[in-house]
Amino acid sequence: MPDRLPHEKGFHISWDQIHRDSRALAWRLDGLGPEGEAGEKGGGWRAIVAITRGGMAPAMIVARELDIRTVDTISVKSYDHQEQSETKVLKMPDADMMGDGTGILIVDDLVDSGRTLEVVREMYPKAHFATVYAKPKGRPQVDTFITEVSQDTWIFFPWDMALQYVEPYRGKD
Repeated sequence: MPDRLPHEKGFHISWDQIHRDSRALAWRLDGLGPEGEAGEKGGGWRAIVAITRGGMAPAMIVARELDIRTVDTISVKSYDHQEQSETKVLKMPDADMMGDGTGILIVDDLVDSGRTLEVVREMYPKAHFATVYAKPKGRPQVDTFITEVSQDTWIFFPWDMALQYVEPYRGKD
């Protein structure tokens, strides 16, 4: 078997798969919010905040499924292409809406090392953090997720991909 680079241990996600997994995330989050009627076990969320850019598609699907109309973004940069870099907050959500995060659902596509969510959690300690996919190092930063993948797996999201020919695993035809 040929040697493979770390990024070649890939988990390819299609648009259909991200949609199914994001809907599953919504179902898991349904009723967990603090905004319930008197006597209810749980309730809804005041708003969703997507961590850009990867959290935008899942957040849109979760917002639709849970009928959440208030959606904002926080822009956090922690990667340069496929290399992790210094974490920087580039854009903040509405401060009046956010408060300490109570009743806010923060959504991202993936938690990897956990650095991005750690930075956001420091700002909004009472928010609920949800990701579609989680790696072991970042799992402690997430309250709810759907699928765990190994730390050395690179997830290829559909918004980063284009269809093209791929060589067969064992070489030429």
